[in-house]
Amino acid sequence: MKDIRVTHIGGPTVLIEVAGWRILTDPTFDAPGRRYSFGWGTASRKRTGPAIEADQLGPVDAVLLTHDHHADNLDDRGRVLLEQVPIIITTRAGANRLGGSARGMRPWEVTELEAPGLPTVTVTATPCRHGPPLSRPIAGAVVGFALRWPGQEHGVFWITGDTVFFRGLRTVARRLTVDTVLLHLGAVRFPITGPLRYSLTADAAVKLCTTLRPRTIIPVHYEGWEHFSEGRDQVERAFAGAPHGLGERLHWLPLRPGPST
Repeated sequence: MKDIRVTHIGGPTVLIEVAGWRILTDPTFDAPGRRYSFGWGTASRKRTGPAIEADQLGPVDAVLLTHDHHADNLDDRGRVLLEQVPIIITTRAGANRLGGSARGMRPWEVTELEAPGLPTVTVTATPCRHGPPLSRPIAGAVVGFALRWPGQEHGVFWITGDTVFFRGLRTVARRLTVDTVLLHLGAVRFPITGPLRYSLTADAAVKLCTTLRPRTIIPVHYEGWEHFSEGRDQVERAFAGAPHGLGERLHWLPLRPGPST
């Protein structure tokens, strides 16, 4: 990850600084304690606050929003921040809901981040399925993002988005060479839907990374909410026995969250 700085703010929220760009993913800056509805009888409470408050973040050039309709990916303070950001890229449905200049993308569509004095960053939307088979009408549309910029030597920087392991992720492995992967983990589950999962489990993450063979693996979206059923311990155990030395490629970013509840 030469010449790139990645800061984990909490949950799926990450600041990526590269080539002069400051790119934020899935803005979540609400204080902990509140319980949020996710629809269809599902809900979750936020347990920890962000490591950096929105007003301490500094200027943001672009937001990559995997989806807008779940508060653990975009909350109230995150929506306020969007009003100050010139470029917002998300799903087609999300762009319609957000309005303004938000760009909507479907999997494998390509757009570019452009700004005076900065190199062009190419963004490719990648497929996600935010739950078990046939769950898309309920869970809604989600996209991941693969980033390319001048000077990359070993492949793209890929943000998986909230997804389970399905054939669409195998397509990513076939179509892209991934240098760094930002893994949305947590094995999300809700009491009302029993054993069903709505994001990657640790074992599924190992399966995905065994296919990808990335040089750097960054776990996010595994802490701070009660609907995450797997945390760092489970991920480390799963990768400890993974082939190809994948466990040595895990990079846990420092995370010093605000007050918890």
